[in-house]
Amino acid sequence: MNKIVIKLSLGLFAVGMTGASYGQVNKKVLDWYNGGKAGMQTNKAYKKVKKRKTTTVIVAIIDSGIDIEHKDLEGKIWTNTKEIAGNGIDDDNNGYIDDIHGWNFLGNKNGENANDMRLEMTRIYAQLSAKENLSSEEKALLEEVKSHVEEERAQYEGYLMQMSMMGPMIESIPGMVAKELGKEDYTLKDLKKWKAEGDKAQIKAMAEAILTGELSMEVIEKQKEQIQNMLDTHLNKDFDGRKVVGDNPDDFTDVTYGNNDVEGPDALHGTHVGGIVGAIRSNDLGGQGVANDVLLMSLRAVPNGDEFDKDIALAIRYAVDNGASVINMSFGKSYSPHQQEVYDAFAYADSKGVLMVHAAGNDHKNVDTEPNFPTYKYSFQTKKLDHFLTIGSSTRFKKEKLPSSFSNYGKEGVDVFAPGSEIYNTVPQSDYQVLQGTSMASPMVAGVAAMLKSYFPDFSMKEIKDVMLSSAKSYKGVQQTHPETKKMTDFAELSVTGAVINVKNAVKALKALEKARAKK
Repeated sequence: MNKIVIKLSLGLFAVGMTGASYGQVNKKVLDWYNGGKAGMQTNKAYKKVKKRKTTTVIVAIIDSGIDIEHKDLEGKIWTNTKEIAGNGIDDDNNGYIDDIHGWNFLGNKNGENANDMRLEMTRIYAQLSAKENLSSEEKALLEEVKSHVEEERAQYEGYLMQMSMMGPMIESIPGMVAKELGKEDYTLKDLKKWKAEGDKAQIKAMAEAILTGELSMEVIEKQKEQIQNMLDTHLNKDFDGRKVVGDNPDDFTDVTYGNNDVEGPDALHGTHVGGIVGAIRSNDLGGQGVANDVLLMSLRAVPNGDEFDKDIALAIRYAVDNGASVINMSFGKSYSPHQQEVYDAFAYADSKGVLMVHAAGNDHKNVDTEPNFPTYKYSFQTKKLDHFLTIGSSTRFKKEKLPSSFSNYGKEGVDVFAPGSEIYNTVPQSDYQVLQGTSMASPMVAGVAAMLKSYFPDFSMKEIKDVMLSSAKSYKGVQQTHPETKKMTDFAELSVTGAVINVKNAVKALKALEKARAKK
């Protein structure tokens, strides 16, 4: 049995597709990221500030959209008080009509929304293929992206073939296991005791996945549908999902597009990200948000596929101009044709003291040598921005498995790690789900920044950023499994700090700074 098929069957494949992975986890550890051990000690931090008053902080969520009616986000959605809902007039003269809770950069004025998009490399492939008289640089780029697209198409077509053979195997596994164990009504406990080796170890893994519901024909068919959709959209140079929007994505002066549908057709990813930042704490519903006095501004700019540089740049500027103190960016791609425009938007946010938090990416690669755009430092950039953080994903396991197996890393490019594996939080229709990815680690940090700003409003976002990094729990000198090489390595080699965000430590540090300032 090819191991990649088992990985697909267990739901790990979704990490690379959407920035999140579906899975199951024991309910006893659903809130692990708020606790101690490998968590952020958020609950202990709140005990240290329970007598303090708070100031509401606005966090912009640039993502796939947010279910603003989710029961666990009641009172947590930002409202533009300068706009009159439903009157069809741009009351605040910011260029966006009826932008009550944010803006949707992936729709048109008729209320139609785009969702499926090509990857950026596929878009470049299509554009250069249609162009005549290419320069030498363009010819080289065309060959590069064409090779990547065709390679990935072949890979996913191979996955489809493998998964088509899964049906008979799933049907045969119970009988094979029953023969080995000598009983037909075996349990997970029975499987755990089975010391299977070689091919039998893979049969055991599949049997466990079947019993837990992670592997079934329904799961296989769903993943086959996802892969086929990737082939039809992400990796299809003749597909153009942007047509619905009706703008020119390469023209940054063409800004009068979009609509106020901040949820859109598929808000699972964005709702989960928003919930990590600000879902209601201690209401006995689903996963707890990190920040308790926060408002979420929904900026829909991340489709099922790669985001457009123009949408990201405009979303950043919208967030800054409408009062956001923190911007979460749980997205990324391998190519960025309009790097200067995106950087200019970042520089604008930086100049206004707005903290930008970006997910490192889920390709278990070194972002110092293989950038995940938007990046912490562009080739034309002379120094890092003061208000930009890149976040890697960590697990609940302190020993050897602390960095998530999928997480990107970088001694210079990843600032710090935060919980991103097995994260239970909000999804549309007032539901909850376990997802994982650096997409989940990033809003952990955005939430911490917002929580600290809320309780310590006199500190600037740069000061709060610096405290978060300096007070993070250090694992320097601790050997962990490297996400890419799978060899043991010092955790310090995976990020700037060699640490995991710790809220309790940050609160303690800010209190000390506050006390020191009062004495001056």
